[in-house]
Amino acid sequence: MTGRERVRRALRFERPDRAPRELWTLPGVPMFHQADLTAVLGRFPQDFTAPEYTYGPGRLARGTPNVVGTYVDEWGCPFRVAEPGVVGEVKAPPLARWADLDRLRPPDDILTGADLSRVNPGCGATDLFVKAPTTIRPFERMQFLRGTENLFMDLAWGTGEAVRLRDIVHEFYLRELELWLRTDVDGIAFMDDWGTQTATLVSPALWRSFFKPLYADYVARIHAAGKFAFFHSDGHILPLLADLVEVGVDALNAQLFCMDIEEVGRRFKGRITFWGEIDRQWVLPFGSPSDVAAAVRRVRSALDDGTGGVIAECEWGMNTPRANIESVFEAWL
Repeated sequence: MTGRERVRRALRFERPDRAPRELWTLPGVPMFHQADLTAVLGRFPQDFTAPEYTYGPGRLARGTPNVVGTYVDEWGCPFRVAEPGVVGEVKAPPLARWADLDRLRPPDDILTGADLSRVNPGCGATDLFVKAPTTIRPFERMQFLRGTENLFMDLAWGTGEAVRLRDIVHEFYLRELELWLRTDVDGIAFMDDWGTQTATLVSPALWRSFFKPLYADYVARIHAAGKFAFFHSDGHILPLLADLVEVGVDALNAQLFCMDIEEVGRRFKGRITFWGEIDRQWVLPFGSPSDVAAAVRRVRSALDDGTGGVIAECEWGMNTPRANIESVFEAWL
């Protein structure tokens, strides 16, 4: 069974021969542990691949991401990095004052300058499932632009400018999405982190009225193009899972260990594919290989009945031992 067929079967609950594999790495892993990464990928071949493409250079972007210092992204948001190999945080958001909203210009130059000419030939040349990454993350982008505390107050007060900012960001992401809908990729991924350790960051009611329509729009367009929709969100998001099922998300990457995994399984097994993951806060960095194997068994007991609906994904962080990553994929076998 090819990787492409295996993933498709998992997403459709059509009994793949095993759970598809995907390994995520934080930037520091290939920066500092490339030999270990190469060895693990050699032992456990992946069922996913990414398309070969480039976006255009952003006129506002400058600096080098993931190294100590400050870099500015294509929207003009300055990220301060205090530790090599991580993304960093925006400490000086460009829209700290709403008076600057009129001057906001989405980075259309990265789309008009994009080169996707190698995507379709690459899709035709591989038997792996081709999943396109995107920059689509409306809630997080609004935080980067406005500042997290400011945005939470805007949402609480129902500030009109927040609605306008949301629409500007969403319309840009629809233009980005359209680039990928015209290609031969199998799936398209987008994200937003919606949970704290124990609850959602905003009330489910606010989420449903303000953000859910955006995700429904993305998924509807992805499905209309005959592709699968992949969504990632960190934290405790159990109150939102039924909504993500309702809008049609095919695969959800969530921090299962922030939630009651058994309750998640009782309510949602067979309704959405769980795209990982294994606890990367405690078990992967600090546990033993046997602890990791037990965590995988817990996930499988709750979610894996052999028909599909699970993907063997985990994230390799800077402090995660190689042996623990290997234990994840061994346990899935």
